[in-house]
Amino acid sequence: MIAQPDTKRYTIDEYLELEIASETRNEYCDGEIIPMTGGTPNHNDIAGNLYILLKSALKNKNYRTFYVDQRLWVPDANLYTYPDVMVLPKPLELQTGRKDTVVNPCFIAEVLSKSTQNYDRGEKFVAYRTISNFQEYLLIDQYRIHVEHHLKTAAHQWLFSEYDDPNVTLSLSTLELQISIAELYENIDFSNV
Repeated sequence: MIAQPDTKRYTIDEYLELEIASETRNEYCDGEIIPMTGGTPNHNDIAGNLYILLKSALKNKNYRTFYVDQRLWVPDANLYTYPDVMVLPKPLELQTGRKDTVVNPCFIAEVLSKSTQNYDRGEKFVAYRTISNFQEYLLIDQYRIHVEHHLKTAAHQWLFSEYDDPNVTLSLSTLELQISIAELYENIDFSNV
């Protein structure tokens, strides 16, 4: 049997101090720091398309929309993460003592990659569900047209829908708006995946 090296455990304060000086984004999960790798062009374009659609649709409404670099603290899961896209109602709720970390998203979207899709569907979704304000979760495949939509319908109850047709319009109930799947995938090239 080969001994496995111990993974260094960090306190929250150590992580936040390292994150301020870091040139890359890192997730914090219960004492472990996990580097966030760079995304593919499809990943970035899909997240960007969604951000632009949401930002435009929510203009002059009581929401703030964030894209990629906004840190989220999920205290019940001891998790700091950077969702691809998230929407928060105004006023923003910040982590106590911080000016750079939000805690109250009502909508989160993640663009799936081969390395993170199981985590995004599993442990990360479990963590997000501990956020009392969280109502809607979108998982968007970057390798083909496929969107998974989770909508909270009651305490501990979520409705799951999935879409593979670019001609479908997706209703985001929490935000009271609709998004075309075709617009979500605008200019995405699947030939290089």
